[in-house]
Amino acid sequence: MRAILLLMLLTSVLPALPALAADEPWVAEARSVAGAMPPKLLAVLTDAIAAGGPEGAIAVCREKAPQMAKVASEQSGWAIRRVSLRNRNPKAVPDAWEAEVLADFDRRAAAGADPTTLDRAETVVTDGKPMQRYLRALPTQTMCTACHGTPDELTPEVAARLRELYPEDLAVGYILGQIRGAVALKRALP
Repeated sequence: MRAILLLMLLTSVLPALPALAADEPWVAEARSVAGAMPPKLLAVLTDAIAAGGPEGAIAVCREKAPQMAKVASEQSGWAIRRVSLRNRNPKAVPDAWEAEVLADFDRRAAAGADPTTLDRAETVVTDGKPMQRYLRALPTQTMCTACHGTPDELTPEVAARLRELYPEDLAVGYILGQIRGAVALKRALP
């Protein structure tokens, strides 16, 4: 009886309940939805860079990426966005759960984990409502360093455009393979 009461008490006060991860169908769905976003964005960025150089791609990340996330959200039923501990866009500031997961991704990558494999799925109680949450790491790729790399990798045109559009920018200084942020998905439990 005491064990049952303790279990009931713990489950009522814990803010996050770990999902059964890979065994749950929603996790496979979240992985699929999150995995579809980066290749589409990279294709659009590649075209923008070919047409107007890296400074031309800044507008894609600023305007097209949120539009793509909105369309994907409407099509999938997930609320989708990109988040980062060192954000460029003020709308990309992670909430508490996302920040904790991103910090964990950084620790795991520093310990030798392959950043391309880092993700987490959990059922989390938010404002008394259970939510399915999923984060997939976005490692810095070669293309990313033109706008997110170290100061010596940024052209004067890119640096000027970033200062103009993002005066509070924190999303520079990344090296190849470092986790730049994550694709974040969430939805209320059905």
